[in-house]
Amino acid sequence: MVDRLPPLTALRAFEAAARHMSFALAAEELAVTPAALSYQIKNLEAHLQAPLFRRLNRAVELTEAGAALLPYASEGFDALRQGWRAAQRTLEGAVLNITAGPAFTAKWLAPKLFRFAQQNPDIELRFSATLRVLDFDRDAVDLAIRFGQGRDEGYFSEALYRGWITPMMRPDIAARVASPADLLKENLIHDESLDFLRTPPNWACWFQHAGVDAAQVRGPHFTQADHALDMALEGGGVALGRSSIALTALQSGALVAPFPLALTVDAHYRMVCPLGHETRPRIARFREWIHAELAAAAPLAEGREFVHIE
Repeated sequence: MVDRLPPLTALRAFEAAARHMSFALAAEELAVTPAALSYQIKNLEAHLQAPLFRRLNRAVELTEAGAALLPYASEGFDALRQGWRAAQRTLEGAVLNITAGPAFTAKWLAPKLFRFAQQNPDIELRFSATLRVLDFDRDAVDLAIRFGQGRDEGYFSEALYRGWITPMMRPDIAARVASPADLLKENLIHDESLDFLRTPPNWACWFQHAGVDAAQVRGPHFTQADHALDMALEGGGVALGRSSIALTALQSGALVAPFPLALTVDAHYRMVCPLGHETRPRIARFREWIHAELAAAAPLAEGREFVHIE
């Protein structure tokens, strides 16, 4: 056999047809006619001197040769797509693509971004607020703000914010709560967003360290931290809130955290990007800005008694 690569268009037609297991769907994806796609595949088979598909009644299936070629063709085109996106991003000098969790984005990051925009009018921010871990190449992401205990092997990763958990309420409710025991008279809001941890920092845990006997703590449960906080902001009760989500409300005085006892956990926020990209001007300027913004919230932690939960 001649070890000469076939035309790229023929390989592209094969990869699409094998992925869909349909000539019609592959032709639709590539915006060609089924006849044109079939011609490209026949051209590829002639180049190989062997069939790649078995043409069945209203269906196709891969031959042994086709099955051997598919994973390499798929990997090759995936690499080409990633390379093309990387080349495109070098031309988007004014764009910074960031991904972060929905609660952190909505409650802390988004309300402050106007300041970054004022200081950096030449940078266009594009945000993807999702709990899904996006891929830097496939999803065209420049910088990720991630939360959890995970490691980021092979990437630049730096701690962004290690928060704390404590009862949070509106000032009018705080006026009638003189001690931790008084909280048992209030509607206690449960935030279950950290229940994935081995020892969740819940109300029972906080009361235990506060020296309050609270065998059963009733109240509404939320799986999202910002939803629990929203109820507290509306005066619906007291939330065992996460500082990372509540910083804006605490800084403005919309919520207060009157008790010094606060729980901490290993899970924390961190900034992640491909190695070497952390010094790129757009990313470096955003990193500097966000660290300065979080430093302004540091006084909220002063005077607190932190208990770390393993």
